[in-house]
Amino acid sequence: MQIALAQFSPKQANVVSNLERITDFAKTASARHAGLLCLPEVSTTGFSWDQKHLTSICSSETFEIISNLSKSYAIAICGSFLTASKSGKYTNTFLYFEVDGSITARYSKVHLFSQFKEDQHVEPGNSIVTATTGVGRVGCSICYDLRFPELFRKCALDGAEIQILPAAFPHPRLKHWRAMVQARAMENQNFIIATNQCGYEGNIEGKGIHYCGHSMVVHPSGEILYEAGEETELGMATIHLSDIGEVRKSMHCLGDRRPNLY
Repeated sequence: MQIALAQFSPKQANVVSNLERITDFAKTASARHAGLLCLPEVSTTGFSWDQKHLTSICSSETFEIISNLSKSYAIAICGSFLTASKSGKYTNTFLYFEVDGSITARYSKVHLFSQFKEDQHVEPGNSIVTATTGVGRVGCSICYDLRFPELFRKCALDGAEIQILPAAFPHPRLKHWRAMVQARAMENQNFIIATNQCGYEGNIEGKGIHYCGHSMVVHPSGEILYEAGEETELGMATIHLSDIGEVRKSMHCLGDRRPNLY
């Protein structure tokens, strides 16, 4: 199975420009026979907390466009998006669009990054989500979730074959990013697809947050199958779900757990 990762720097509150980029990525990934295109965190809006913009940039039209892209290019698309919640607030939500345009996974970010004041602008989700999709059983997670291994273990125990993590992970924590993405794959013996932003917050070089890129696909054994650099890039990797069973036969980590003790 071919997986595509679209590493780029979303423009803040510029949905039109970001959707144009995503369209180009979908077209190219489809031409390369990818079955799934993975986008980074808040891929259509960037981190735009301006309330006067949120209503317009979180419109349902955005998701209709992405749904149509999936159908037009016969490729599943997933990523994190700012979405309006039923309470009238906003959430940072992972959505998985199937090739027929339907949404088969929806997960609102459970762990909000308080140091970035994310918790002051969006409300947290309250459930961990694992869903059956066209590419297999998928565990859902977003960025800061990476620091909470319990979520990843819960997804694995719920049958996740592929854990997907859209992110906006910055410098100077590249070493943390690489170590934790590999660790989550090895701990749970499933595939991890981690698609990160790159460039600068607000797209202004030298000012604000500098995202570290290095989007990755990691094998259940911990082997890195693909790793990007720090620039805009459409990466590709081939994964075989049958490898999961082989890895788990060779190392019985999940079977040797002692859940009665912890």
